[in-house]
Amino acid sequence: MDFGLSEQQEMLKKTARDFFKTELPKTLVKEIAKDPKGYPPELWKKMADLGWTGLVLPEEYGGSGASFMDLAILMEEMGRACLPGPLFSTVVLGAMTVLDLGTDEQKSAILPRVARGELVLTMAIAEPHAIYRSDFFELEARHVAHHYTTSGTKLFVTDAHVADYIVVAAKTKGGVTLFLVDARSPGVSFSLLSSMAGERQCEVKFDGVRLTRSDMLGGVNRGRDYLEKVMQRAAAARCSEMLGGAEQVLEMTIQYAKDRIAFGKAIGTYQAIQHHCANMLNDLDASRCMTRRAAWLVSEGLPCALEVSLAKAWMGQASRRITSLGHEIHGAIAFQHDHDMHLYTKQAVVGEASFGSGAYHGEVIARELGL
Repeated sequence: MDFGLSEQQEMLKKTARDFFKTELPKTLVKEIAKDPKGYPPELWKKMADLGWTGLVLPEEYGGSGASFMDLAILMEEMGRACLPGPLFSTVVLGAMTVLDLGTDEQKSAILPRVARGELVLTMAIAEPHAIYRSDFFELEARHVAHHYTTSGTKLFVTDAHVADYIVVAAKTKGGVTLFLVDARSPGVSFSLLSSMAGERQCEVKFDGVRLTRSDMLGGVNRGRDYLEKVMQRAAAARCSEMLGGAEQVLEMTIQYAKDRIAFGKAIGTYQAIQHHCANMLNDLDASRCMTRRAAWLVSEGLPCALEVSLAKAWMGQASRRITSLGHEIHGAIAFQHDHDMHLYTKQAVVGEASFGSGAYHGEVIARELGL
């Protein structure tokens, strides 16, 4: 089994790492966390110029025609850099959904502008009473004459406050339907939610928003099955982000253990510290194998419900363990705001909870096992 990267993927990884080292120092990450917008437009433009917003889009829409696996490699570097901003929501949640389900007119209108960095997209799935269970959706799109009227609330909608379009999963008579909603439509309102890691999540309310069949993605009542694909793709991408963050934590911690002198020698020479680092590497190596296997299956369009849920359930816990041990080894210095460790700890906590907690994915695993 070869878990190595291709030459093109190695180049993408190196380009991204070099870019983030230069353009996204941790001081800027901490500044952005205080900015209500949540990302610097000039950085977004530079990323678009590098082709990252259109990485997985076909060339006919201005993209690079790369695979989801390529995007996962980029996501690893995003996690390593603690990148804030709407690339995840725009590409993984929004653009890939439009690419899969959109009409030729919808794709031509939306995707080239995404590739150029001109549009921000997101997706609204979760609701107050059932986080990701489509069979409990309460937001409803009612068919009235020649249009639909949508009312209800969605929670934890990433980057909705800066989005141009929102893919909304709504209950319709007979199933679930996805709509591509102009975020500035009358009746759409946003409230920023308090967040831990500086990510911008919103409560989005829809009050009599008028939609037509031309706003549908994939046709009426065809959204429920597709949402499973969205969850798998989003969970795999989130695992890739957490993997990159965990790699950086281990590297930071090993370097600190070599540099920190206590009782006349480096703390990395003490057995307890060595065992902590070994346990961190053990978690990281298993995480890399599971995450890249899941991303590859998603990329190839193969059945992957079990593998994605295994990766997400494991990665969520492993990233918490890795950052916790990193804090132990660093000691008090890592609890200071000036240190970078807290950025990765918060990122791990948020990553574990998003797109299905360990309990959610445990249920998926049990289902796949026939239990």
